[in-house]
Amino acid sequence: MRAKSFTEERRRAQIVEAAIDTIAELGYARTSFGQIAKRAGLSSTGMISYHFRNKAELMNQVVSDVYAVATGIVGARIDEAPTPGGQLRAFIEASVRFYRTHHRHMRALTEIWLAERSEERAVPHQQELQALQGIFRAGQRSGEFRDFSPEVMAVALRHALDGVALHLGADPDADPDRYADELVTLFDLATRKEPR
Repeated sequence: MRAKSFTEERRRAQIVEAAIDTIAELGYARTSFGQIAKRAGLSSTGMISYHFRNKAELMNQVVSDVYAVATGIVGARIDEAPTPGGQLRAFIEASVRFYRTHHRHMRALTEIWLAERSEERAVPHQQELQALQGIFRAGQRSGEFRDFSPEVMAVALRHALDGVALHLGADPDADPDRYADELVTLFDLATRKEPR
């Protein structure tokens, strides 16, 4: 298989961005290659079909790209934190900030998840849960966190953040810092070993 040229990579990225905008505005069900081509300023849907065999393949790429952007932003904050507790705080705060600054991405991701799930689309989600479990296990090993199921705690945090993402997307006046602060406190109380 030949490597994609720079021009092809740019075209693929353009199509993915147009897909994100289209899904965010019209919803998953009304998103078609025709709508995406129109938004991307492409002369025909054939330019999309050249890069993506079908809608499912394009949606998989959207999911992958949204997670990649989020991982780059959130991961950088986590890497700066010296302790598992600090990493947990950084993950929550950076995630909530991402939801506000990248609301189109989150709306598109939510629409895709609600419309249909696939094993391929679940991979980034599972990787994120595993990374969270790693933070929780590290905190337990260091004695910073109490004994609990890292798997259950990771799922609970992920779903709490999903709820915040939906709310911030629906209410432009909601204060993301307030939500981040409350979630940090909630999961600090849920995970810490000793009362402070």
